[in-house]
Amino acid sequence: MSDILIQAENISKKYRLGVLNANTLKEDLALWWQRKRRKQPTVNPAGDSNFWALKDINFEIKQGDVVGLIGKNGAGKSTLLKIISRIVLPTTGNVRGRGRIASLLEVGTGFHPELSGRENIFLNGSILGMKRKEIERRFDEIVDFSGVEAFLDTPVKRYSSGMYVRLAFSIAIHLEPDTLILDEVLSVGDFDFQQKCLAKIDDISKKQGQTILFVSHSMQSIKSLCNSALYLENGRLIAQGDTSSVVAKYLLRENVYVNIQQFRDRNSAPGNGTIRISEVAIQANDRAVSGPIDAHADLSFRFSFWKLGGESSLLQVRMTVLNFMGEGIFSTASEEGRLQAGLAHGMCRVPKGFLADGSYVINFAVFQDKQQLLFEFNQCLSFEIKSTYRSFTDTGRWQAPVHPRFLFTLSQPT
Repeated sequence: MSDILIQAENISKKYRLGVLNANTLKEDLALWWQRKRRKQPTVNPAGDSNFWALKDINFEIKQGDVVGLIGKNGAGKSTLLKIISRIVLPTTGNVRGRGRIASLLEVGTGFHPELSGRENIFLNGSILGMKRKEIERRFDEIVDFSGVEAFLDTPVKRYSSGMYVRLAFSIAIHLEPDTLILDEVLSVGDFDFQQKCLAKIDDISKKQGQTILFVSHSMQSIKSLCNSALYLENGRLIAQGDTSSVVAKYLLRENVYVNIQQFRDRNSAPGNGTIRISEVAIQANDRAVSGPIDAHADLSFRFSFWKLGGESSLLQVRMTVLNFMGEGIFSTASEEGRLQAGLAHGMCRVPKGFLADGSYVINFAVFQDKQQLLFEFNQCLSFEIKSTYRSFTDTGRWQAPVHPRFLFTLSQPT
């Protein structure tokens, strides 16, 4: 038997701009109601035009593959997932799939707001293809993983979005489908639950051999979890293959460089109950960066974070520089500082000429007592180094990502 679980052949999806496109039961009913009332669907005054959300998509996914689906918003990722999940039909082409598919495309998909969490576990599990005995057997595992035990008999309409996604993800992950499809749902949960989910995804893919199609804007998550990737741009498949090369092509093609991130509201800033990020930034010769950085400029990486509550702690910040292939270039750490609750600032200086031409990503991590990880802020900054004139590093010999200036002597006996 073939080990191919999903095969897409010449998949295209067309929408008509300015009209109601009936692709789901809800949209079918809306279109039927308009016609029943003898009302025409709303039409674009400038005239109808066709919009191809997907165009001639071809790929195969084998059993046990963990495939990352990447691309900017509007690239066609969600449309493709809906076609694979059989929620909508393609305009042309077809998708062949076998085995049980579980899709988690939106927060709380398949939940009834008036029912309790307990009741929705059985309802949602049934929708995803689980038998009642199977749900009962896994009920305690689902509840334990979701962390909503205290609210199990509360109607889910009173759940926060984070509680919604924790319960929905827990049901889907314990269904043990042949293929699990996840569309950016982990962005809703808190940081600790995200890490828990990523670890679970990694575990079931490696130990149980399940196939996973994973959509995320976090290239770090894509690179750490996926063994292959698909890159969509404007509805077309631009690249497919091993994760590192596809991610590198995406980042370079989209010119994804982030030189500063600022968070004014401490409550919504990235972090957790101990650390919240205020700002991360790159400067060249102590000035803000707006494009490629001259290789012969002094770099400074600045960061600020709020330490929340508690007694003073001995903290240390570690910074790791990676290339766009996800390979580590170097790591460094600050001195330890005993910090009280409040805003803390730090800076790391990298001398000119140290980094070779190329594109880089920065990861920050805050540790307590050198061992306890408090918070990681991965892929928070990205930048490009580019030489403005030739030097000995441009000769093509002994190419390396860093060029440290060590004490290096050359002499001849007299």
